[in-house]
Amino acid sequence: MRRFGVEGRKKTSPWVLFADRLADKTITVGGALVIAAVMGMTIYLVYEVLPLFGGGKVLSIHEYMAPLKSEDVVDLTIDEHDTLAAAVSKSGEVYIWHTKTGTPLESLSFDFGGKELTAIGKTIDNDHLAFGFSDGTVRLGSIDFKNEILTPEQAPKDLKELDARDSSGPDTIFSKIPGKGLRKVYVETKLATEIEVSETDSPIVALDYRLVDFGDRPKSYLAVADASGAAHFLTTETKTNMLTRSRTTQVNKIALPIPKGKVNFRFAIIDDTGDNIILADRTGRVFRYDVHNENKPQLAETLKVTPSGRELTVFSTLLGARSIVVGDSGGDLTIYFLLKRDGANSTDGMTMVPTREFQPQHSGVTGFSPSQNGKTFATLDSNGAIWLRHGISQKTLIELGGSKEKFNAGIIALSPRLDGLLAIGHDGKVGFWRLSIPHPEISWKTLFGKVWYEGYPGPSYTWQSTGATDAFEPKLSLVPLIFGTLKATFYSLLFAAPLALLAAIYTSEFLPNHVRGKIKPVMEVMASLPSVVLGFVAALVLAPVVESWIAAVLLAFIVMPICLVISAYFWQLLPVRTSLKLDGLPKLILMSISVSCGVTGAYFLGPVFEKLFFNGNLKSWLSGNQGSSVPFLFLMALPVVAAFLTYLNSRTIGPSFNNRVKTFKAPYGAILDFARWLIFALVAVALSYVLSTLLALFGVDPRGSIVGTYIQRNTLVVGFAMGFAVIPIIYTLAEDALSAVPDQLRSASLGCGATPWQTAMWVVLPTAISGVFSAIMIGMGRAVGETMIVVMATGNTPVIDLNIFSGLRALSANIAVELPEAPKDGTLYRTLFLTGLVLFAMTFVINTLAELVRQRFRKRALKL
Repeated sequence: MRRFGVEGRKKTSPWVLFADRLADKTITVGGALVIAAVMGMTIYLVYEVLPLFGGGKVLSIHEYMAPLKSEDVVDLTIDEHDTLAAAVSKSGEVYIWHTKTGTPLESLSFDFGGKELTAIGKTIDNDHLAFGFSDGTVRLGSIDFKNEILTPEQAPKDLKELDARDSSGPDTIFSKIPGKGLRKVYVETKLATEIEVSETDSPIVALDYRLVDFGDRPKSYLAVADASGAAHFLTTETKTNMLTRSRTTQVNKIALPIPKGKVNFRFAIIDDTGDNIILADRTGRVFRYDVHNENKPQLAETLKVTPSGRELTVFSTLLGARSIVVGDSGGDLTIYFLLKRDGANSTDGMTMVPTREFQPQHSGVTGFSPSQNGKTFATLDSNGAIWLRHGISQKTLIELGGSKEKFNAGIIALSPRLDGLLAIGHDGKVGFWRLSIPHPEISWKTLFGKVWYEGYPGPSYTWQSTGATDAFEPKLSLVPLIFGTLKATFYSLLFAAPLALLAAIYTSEFLPNHVRGKIKPVMEVMASLPSVVLGFVAALVLAPVVESWIAAVLLAFIVMPICLVISAYFWQLLPVRTSLKLDGLPKLILMSISVSCGVTGAYFLGPVFEKLFFNGNLKSWLSGNQGSSVPFLFLMALPVVAAFLTYLNSRTIGPSFNNRVKTFKAPYGAILDFARWLIFALVAVALSYVLSTLLALFGVDPRGSIVGTYIQRNTLVVGFAMGFAVIPIIYTLAEDALSAVPDQLRSASLGCGATPWQTAMWVVLPTAISGVFSAIMIGMGRAVGETMIVVMATGNTPVIDLNIFSGLRALSANIAVELPEAPKDGTLYRTLFLTGLVLFAMTFVINTLAELVRQRFRKRALKL
């Protein structure tokens, strides 16, 4: 007798076993490659970002002796290619040499006519100078580095080779450049006629110079103070005759009011507007003059900027003349802004406000050199140490000289391109440092903290990467971008998650299989819509429609649910046989008709709603131009009060009332239940009105916070558009999770007397909660990383504003907008990589937390 199951046993085909092993290995390798790819991208992002947080470094040092000491030098400057250096002595001699080797060229000179130089002022580029003399006169001059491009054949034959790049003639340096060309670099000086300033022929002691170049009509501004305490504001304008090419200069001199008491001015500043002249003495007293009305200048403000017992040693400005740098004999360094302040002790409402404090130097600050390229500057202390700092990040970038390097600097100058620094010591020793400072404006504070920028009333989180002038301060805070990302994600999920979950529950638990088989594929197809199409429709169609019918759109959120609730009560009035026959697709169609009625009702009632609640103009009300806060507070309170009453009802009389309703025959039970709902709705409306009125009496107004000025492309539009992109994802995954719940659980619940709705909410949904939560998290990940919809439908305004009617800028959108304009390896370029890294980290953290929560839900469901 054959034993069943032994002789009839079949062997698995070797090909099947091979395919199984191959699939196992392929999946393993594929998973490992995915992990490796993610790790590789992370490593590359970190690699691109790390240079942002490095300081500066010294590439090379060149030291040699100069023909004069620092005490004899009144001005030191370098050309933009770090080829030539020029130093002006007190006698007017201009010494010129090769920066790297110290090879001297033929000297030039300013003819001061034997007058003693007592003060000097210069423009930010160090090329234009103003000389003040002991007889109270001022002369304007310039040191101009000339550049010409030559072919090798045009170069002189008897050049002296200095290094691999440069060769010299008697008064010229020739530098090799790419393309087998030569750059000829030489110096020219000019000195204008003298301007009589002091009416008492007192020596000039303080001087500042600003030049506005209008081509043939250059205009100069001079702030001048003499030893007698008198101060003047001068404007000079040079005009060129177009026929004869002769030039005439017109000088306008304005005498400034003399302060009370004895004042020995030593510093002068002209602000960026030319409307303020700021003078200071050694004790730290500052006198600000308002000269916007040239016929009536006035002393607008007096203040003290140094602690008692300390002398003011540095008083100058950074590029743009809006940041005033104050240094004292104790080594402290502070930047002041001129800002408008309520209650300011000044005649014009403006006052100088300390905004940025820097790490103190080891001894008194004695020298200062601002960069011509950004807000970097160098400071020199009495020990000869040189510190390079940045005015925005407040970082100390490099420390040079001093006792450590045995170099006692006396005067310093930064190169125009911030790639070199020149210093002359008290002993005549010259040091030239070639520098690399690629990203001085970046620090953790500028990226993630509040920074006080020029012209702003206070510290803020701001993103503004580019400006119109070199004096612009790059504002690279990522906080507004992170906020915009979270804001867009929140409102899109607020719109998408309830709709998607309710649709998934209805499809899974209430629709017949043949209807569900048609509905679900249609929803899945929606997920394939390109986001650029959704963004295009949102920007050009949805945004204008919402703006035109904003009151109707807001009213639709109230009217549509009411229509569905009323239709549900009317459904209960139908005979049981009729309701069973109409179940399925007919019921879905009737629900669609109810929603359509709600939309139509909102459309027609919108103007009435706007007139009753918002004085006929919702956008004007949002701007705070009219009306009280009660209407919107009422709309906000209504769902909260309704939810509270629903909870209260379920914990008190609700169960007993439901049991009582079940004893009535149809349709009387339904009518009684509908009457309860009407009473419930009226009570909710009354309580909401009372609550909103009380809140308004206490000064609560949502305008200026969660609502405000209406902008066409705003967060509400983004919520709609991104919601349509997220709904199919959440719906599909949630419906799959709900459908995977075993039918035995449904049958057991229904057999115990639970309704289909109670079964769905209290049996099916808790069982599938881990899958439903995963669906929401995947939808959230889709929303966090969305780019095109946010780019096209938000207006791309990087602001921190809770207002749902304002725009935003997300991290992903910022990368798309800024990257095409970012120079490779520049600060903006690497900051955008940091933006991508932050977005990656946010997604990773959110998904990790979501997985932990999902596992907890799953364990809880298994225990049940």
